[in-house]
Amino acid sequence: MTIQEEIAAIVLTYLNNNDKGEKFTLKDILINTTPADFTGDYTIVLFPFIKKLRMKPDELAEAISTDLKSKLRAYQNHNLVKGFLNIELTPAFWSNSLGEVLNNDHFGFSKKGSKNKGIMVEYPSPNTNKPLHLGHLRNIFLGSSLANIMEANGYTVYRTCLYNDRGTNISKSMWAYQHASTKHTPENSGIKGDHIVGDYYVRFSDLYKAEIKELVETGLTEEQAKKQSKLEKEIAELTVQWELKLPEVVELWKTMNSWFYAGVRKTYERLDLHFDKEYYESEVYNRGRETVEEGLKKGIFYQKEDSSVWIDLTDAGLDQKLVLRSNGTTVYITQDIALVYQKQKDFNFQRSVYVVGNEQEYHFKVLFEILKRLGLKGSEHLHHLSYGMVELPTGKMKSREGTVVDADDILDEVVNIAKEKANEQGKLAEVSADEKEKIYESIGVGALRYFLLKVDPVKKMIYNPAESIDFNGNTAPFIQYIYARTQSLKRNAAAQQIEIVPFQEAIKN
Repeated sequence: MTIQEEIAAIVLTYLNNNDKGEKFTLKDILINTTPADFTGDYTIVLFPFIKKLRMKPDELAEAISTDLKSKLRAYQNHNLVKGFLNIELTPAFWSNSLGEVLNNDHFGFSKKGSKNKGIMVEYPSPNTNKPLHLGHLRNIFLGSSLANIMEANGYTVYRTCLYNDRGTNISKSMWAYQHASTKHTPENSGIKGDHIVGDYYVRFSDLYKAEIKELVETGLTEEQAKKQSKLEKEIAELTVQWELKLPEVVELWKTMNSWFYAGVRKTYERLDLHFDKEYYESEVYNRGRETVEEGLKKGIFYQKEDSSVWIDLTDAGLDQKLVLRSNGTTVYITQDIALVYQKQKDFNFQRSVYVVGNEQEYHFKVLFEILKRLGLKGSEHLHHLSYGMVELPTGKMKSREGTVVDADDILDEVVNIAKEKANEQGKLAEVSADEKEKIYESIGVGALRYFLLKVDPVKKMIYNPAESIDFNGNTAPFIQYIYARTQSLKRNAAAQQIEIVPFQEAIKN
């Protein structure tokens, strides 16, 4: 039993011994860590009980504290702040807790999970028409952390990534390259391949915006302008040419995608990111057609007069969803259906988690409902880890407008800030140049990882690079410094032949 569970059990016993006939459960009791600017270790939220028990906040706080004082060995003191009861624990409790941690080589790891129950985590699933950006970094850190936590709990974890490597967005980068007067490549420019592909995507978007603006100035509405757009038609034609496997189009697609993969994997290396399997939309997007045809025979899907295939999910509070176009081509949801079956075949997982931003929440509700109706084994164990967007102090990022902050640029920036701050403090004067660079990288990337993870995933967040590289407070550099300082003390003690006694003996003395 954790200390929070012990506190909650005592509080619950007191609450249910009331003379008002009210009954509570452990779910009703909210215990948080006390904010740093208040005295205490854990905070009990009293608001849910004050009205039901018809007691004043200070009266209820004193009654609960009296019970805690007599039953909780770790209790030391308490204070009340506007309906929040802060409990302070004894130094002995924290000393013993630290001792348990130090004496446990496997602290933080559990064997509760079953190695036979595989859990799949899919992330970051980027598009191949642009480099990773700041939002992908939050995705990667959340996905990696979730996978690590599951492994620490004894589960077998499969890390997978789906590359969205086909479609109109990829065609836009290809079109811009085809029509460029100077054709940049990683070889002739020295620029990472994923950045080159992204530059061509932005170049097309700029030309498209200019075309639409020109058409609107002739008196058309924006919607009419888009329908008459010459560029829009050329992108549709290029996409069809890819679908028809036109050799020169397929060859260009392979070339530009190879640039992306070579570039993005360099970023993965900096983030220590690896996958058990990588999937490609181009390899699975058509497989869903077979699943749809089977579902059509079973009456799960229905066909309209134009031959398009749909599913009616209105009885589940959703809408009617297209799964196959009238010309027989698939849509995104069809590809996702096929991919789940392929993953099951490859790994036979028991649970699957998709780490995807909250703008796709509806998509996953639809996907999971369709899979449930198709009778997919374990469809009730599919989960969407939704998270809020990351914004800059200047506002939202937009790929088409070229206002996205690339992951590589963010990583370089935090490493440079770490370098500047470390040099200001002069703590690395005797370290070799190569070792310094490794330390800067460790501090910078660690700071970014910690900063993006410490905010609740469901919340939108604003990222400021300078705030993450702080050698004080709740930041990674501060934690890293404490660890490094501790190791230094141990080395110095050994050099001076100072005996380091076991933790529990030190407490007794």
